[in-house]
Amino acid sequence: MSKKHLRTATVEEPARADVETLTAALGTTIDPELLVLALTHRSFAHEAGGIPTNERLEFLGDSVLGLIVTEFLYRAHSDMPEGDLARMRAATVSQRALAEVARELNLGAYILLGRGELVTGGREKDSILSDTVEALIGATYLCHGLEHTRTVVERLVGRLLVQAARLGAGLDWKTSLQELAAERGLGSPSYVVTGSGPDHARTFSAVVMLEGAERGRGVGSSKKLAEQNAAEDAYARLAGDAVAGADDLTAGETA
Repeated sequence: MSKKHLRTATVEEPARADVETLTAALGTTIDPELLVLALTHRSFAHEAGGIPTNERLEFLGDSVLGLIVTEFLYRAHSDMPEGDLARMRAATVSQRALAEVARELNLGAYILLGRGELVTGGREKDSILSDTVEALIGATYLCHGLEHTRTVVERLVGRLLVQAARLGAGLDWKTSLQELAAERGLGSPSYVVTGSGPDHARTFSAVVMLEGAERGRGVGSSKKLAEQNAAEDAYARLAGDAVAGADDLTAGETA
């Protein structure tokens, strides 16, 4: 493959993406061969006869990303307890968050995918997008070292870091719901998840239960996302009940 362009696995309409546009969006340069490797999904590698995939770079990038985000949060929030820092980190490096970063980069257009993934919407799958972001971070680290990679990562996820600092309970709805339920003496939440639709476009529905009663519902493209959405719904309902109870008490005292 040339330095200037990358060819996707599509035979009928071979799309081409300008590498310079991608690296400009990333805010860095990457060795051309390493860049191609970072963009090579296992489905493409399999169809190409077993060439190397981006999975080793993804493994490296995951660790580099975690270190950079953890250090940033540690320094930026000196008085915050470990549990809150852990939630903020989890929110920033989650599959959903990194897929959002990938979409801002239009990364899906550059990923080398096999035919099976192409026809099932692989360019929009959160798992593929987030894994490729991590692979690109790993490639950046190998090319430029930690300090340069830190600058790239903090720019890419900077908005997510700001969001994480002010989201509060929304960093992890399941954990927040469990804590709120414990405060109310309601026990631990349990989840019932069902799936529907074809394998390539599966939709999951989750119901969260507390003391045998339904407390919230959620839908998502994965079981984890459906459970998080159900937990968010339940958390809002429980928090709303508390507000309503306080309002009733105030009204009674006024009367």
